[in-house]
Amino acid sequence: MSFPADIGLRPWAGDPPEPFAAPEYYEGVLWRRVIAYGIDLFVLGVLLVLLWIFLVALTLASLGLLSPLWAIMGLVPLAYHTLQLGGPNSATFGMRLCGIELRSWTGERPLYLQALVQTVVFYVSTAATCSLILLVALFNRRRRMVHDLLAGTLVIRRSPRPALLKPD
Repeated sequence: MSFPADIGLRPWAGDPPEPFAAPEYYEGVLWRRVIAYGIDLFVLGVLLVLLWIFLVALTLASLGLLSPLWAIMGLVPLAYHTLQLGGPNSATFGMRLCGIELRSWTGERPLYLQALVQTVVFYVSTAATCSLILLVALFNRRRRMVHDLLAGTLVIRRSPRPALLKPD
């Protein structure tokens, strides 16, 4: 399975299409997001375990002098999500496997700053509410969560290609 960097989607004119007018954008997005996040948690877990092993070896080899490097453990999830969401695929590894991607409100791929805002708001809001804030997606037609609303983004399906977007 390959994941092309640009699948030909271009910004739509004005606001995103409504779910009743273009259901191919939003069908199954919510359950796909849940599965994608589970995959991303697994990938993050593997990355953190590998980093932990490396930092233990580095700390022991330096007799503890490099132990302040342990602070980077907290930056790994932030970097993982921000760099992938703001990157050319506009999706984390889990999102790509589940066939969804992040778009700005205008339909363009999000900038790194927008991806950073979304990631920070996601982690802060889910930690502060014990993940209950994620239930907001059940009560809006585009299945947007609070971090999507505040960052000006929405998650859509990668395929089939929506017919409403302008071709290249």
